[in-house]
Amino acid sequence: MKKKNQGSPPPIGVLRALSAALCFFCVTLASSCEVSLAAGKLQQTEALEATSDELSAPLSQQRPQSRQKPTPVYFAQLDGMIGVPMEEHMERVFDEIRGVQDAILILKMDTPGGLVTSMSRIISLIADSDCPVVVWVTPSGASAASAGAFIVMASHVAAMTPGTNIGAAHPVTGLGGDIGDNDMGRKVTNDLAAKIRSFAQERVRNEEVAESMVTESVSLTAREALDSEIIDFLAADEDELFDKLDGRWVDLKGHPVELSLENRDVRRIEMTFSLLALELFSRPDIAYLALMAGIFLLVLEARAPGGFVFGVSGVILLLIAAYGMRVLPVNFTGLTLLVGGILVVIVDLVAVGTGLISLAGIGAMLFGGLMLYRTPGAELLNISAGFVVGVTLVIGVMFLVVINLVYKALRTRPLSGVDSMNGEIAKVLSGSGGSPMVFVHGEYWKALPVESYLILMPGDEVEVIRVESMTLYVKPVKSGNKT
Repeated sequence: MKKKNQGSPPPIGVLRALSAALCFFCVTLASSCEVSLAAGKLQQTEALEATSDELSAPLSQQRPQSRQKPTPVYFAQLDGMIGVPMEEHMERVFDEIRGVQDAILILKMDTPGGLVTSMSRIISLIADSDCPVVVWVTPSGASAASAGAFIVMASHVAAMTPGTNIGAAHPVTGLGGDIGDNDMGRKVTNDLAAKIRSFAQERVRNEEVAESMVTESVSLTAREALDSEIIDFLAADEDELFDKLDGRWVDLKGHPVELSLENRDVRRIEMTFSLLALELFSRPDIAYLALMAGIFLLVLEARAPGGFVFGVSGVILLLIAAYGMRVLPVNFTGLTLLVGGILVVIVDLVAVGTGLISLAGIGAMLFGGLMLYRTPGAELLNISAGFVVGVTLVIGVMFLVVINLVYKALRTRPLSGVDSMNGEIAKVLSGSGGSPMVFVHGEYWKALPVESYLILMPGDEVEVIRVESMTLYVKPVKSGNKT
């Protein structure tokens, strides 16, 4: 008896068909994976190539990744005499912009010159600055004379408005005259010439023309300065200035820096009122005028008191002059002559009164004023000799006239009041109770003799000597009666 089969194996043909199908599936799967990997690599390569092309394109064609931050642009005035107040103003300006990232400082200049020490300090601030400094001589009619020319040459970018001028940096005396051809004069001139030549070398400007501004006192118009390569460009207004600064490269402490002003944040730093007042008082002509007028007003107050108006005004003017003398280089010989001349005029008017000694005093005042600022440190400080002479003569003559009028007024008898009766002549009248009376200025007054031994008789002519309370003290004019 045969056993029943539990299950028969599948036919050989079926197995072969299944194997072939499985192999086909595996091959198809592998091929699709290769295609996917190849496509991924191709996309990655294309992306890298696109990024590389974008990075290698010019900056102007690249797509901005983020909005550019505005460039801080600071404006500050460098207007007036270059002295201690202007130096303090510049220190305040540089302190304010210190630490501001990508800042640009623009100094608007109009100056006749000033002190060498203050000029050197401002140039040091520019050299040590962490931001580019642009000096712009503006508006039309402005100048960068004397010490101002040095500051322009030391700036990172120099610009001028048409109609301005630069130069005339030859050292002078305190009166604006030539410093002289002696050893000291040549030493000062050569030192300043070397300074301005070094600034021109540092900023790649015309050294010969820059030096001639010191040695030959050359002065250039804005167009001449541009043609001579003393400045970088001309700018008539702020918009033109910004356009020409945008994209310019400057050397900042040995590192090239590109100026970007297309997107800018303009800020202005104004000079404080106190510094403006001090700048005015520190001008040599104002200090000299205040000194002269202050002393004369004190003298008038002493000789003709008038409610302290002259005295207070004189003290204020002397304080102004003291500040100016403190911040300016002063020749003490000239100051001594000036004050001594004033004292001579006062002594002549009070004690002598001839007027001849006053002329000598005015002469001493004149020479003292001419020597007042003739001292080292004032080589670039210009003050007109004509101003000194004119002020001295005008104030001296005015003082002589006024003090003469004061003395005439003091010698003139009063026309009203009790004091006007001094010196009057009257007749003695008999009064009630035997007391002598006199009739003066339409009124009856009790009369007493100035000396006890004198006797007043009715009808005697007497002279009024003084008035006390309601009594006139008199002395006889004709009668000489005695006890």
